[in-house]
Amino acid sequence: MKLILGCDHAAFDAKEELKKHLATSHEVIDVGTYSTERCNYPDFATKVVKKVLEENTKGILICGSGIGVSMVANRYAGIRAALCRSPKEAALSVEHNNANVLCLGGRINTSDQLRDIVESWLNAKFEGGRHSERLALFEDLGERF
Repeated sequence: MKLILGCDHAAFDAKEELKKHLATSHEVIDVGTYSTERCNYPDFATKVVKKVLEENTKGILICGSGIGVSMVANRYAGIRAALCRSPKEAALSVEHNNANVLCLGGRINTSDQLRDIVESWLNAKFEGGRHSERLALFEDLGERF
């Protein structure tokens, strides 16, 4: 699977570790940042989201808390970004909400925890059914406002 990966300076080290892990079994496109030099998370969240939409794939965003990147990502139509702190949340974000962007807190979870969260998210499958109905209602909200 092709994965689009991005972060801000606060999560650079976490992104690099995840990238190494993911590259063993996925095509990873890293859209930055490429150092710990101060930068703005909206810039990198936007890069990931646009690439996810263009390539119809999944993305992973990491900032210090995960909150900022999730707020930016969810501003885009067609993006269902989920901030997840545990493997269970990550699985449910896909199974029930068909999340296409995973948001993580590089300063919140350890490297091992981040790896487990990502693996759970990648291995989960959307259940459809009643969840599809709810997603349709959710998408309709975007058209109303």
